[in-house]
Amino acid sequence: MSRNALETFIAEVRASWGPLSSQLIADCRGHLRTLLQAPPTEDWLASLLNEQPASQELYSDPDHGFVLLAHTEEEGLYRRPHDHGRSWVLYGVQSGVSEMGGYAQHLGPDGKARLVKRDATLVRPGMALAYLPGDIHDTHCKAGPALLFRFTERDLLQEDKQEGQITRYVEEDGVFRVAPR
Repeated sequence: MSRNALETFIAEVRASWGPLSSQLIADCRGHLRTLLQAPPTEDWLASLLNEQPASQELYSDPDHGFVLLAHTEEEGLYRRPHDHGRSWVLYGVQSGVSEMGGYAQHLGPDGKARLVKRDATLVRPGMALAYLPGDIHDTHCKAGPALLFRFTERDLLQEDKQEGQITRYVEEDGVFRVAPR
């Protein structure tokens, strides 16, 4: 019996899985890029494109803990800078266009931590970006609705609720600073 693109992605990631390394990131990003090319006639993808869920878990691995989510974003949706705690993350765009900005934290003249935007990448269909533990980024849907896949090495909802590992930022007078917990 042949597998669909989602089943193939899961099998290939499971076969590649191991400790964080350049090779693991390259392998998983390659698997995600292949998934982004899935034909829209596959039932799982047709359902996502039709229902346009804001967030839907597609797979959570019982052995390794990685999670694949789908997000539908309306044009103009902006998600403020944040990191993913101890986790590394891959974002891939299936349809639409998302701009993803990268930031570094810097101490300002007042001694408070602030973010400095270092770059922005227009992520188009078929593209996937990697963010390593501690990397700070934002997302801004430029053409939507956009369907994005977010692959995380662990369940980030659990990570944030139980351990408070994820850092979010708020804008104050045109400067992003760490949001109070």
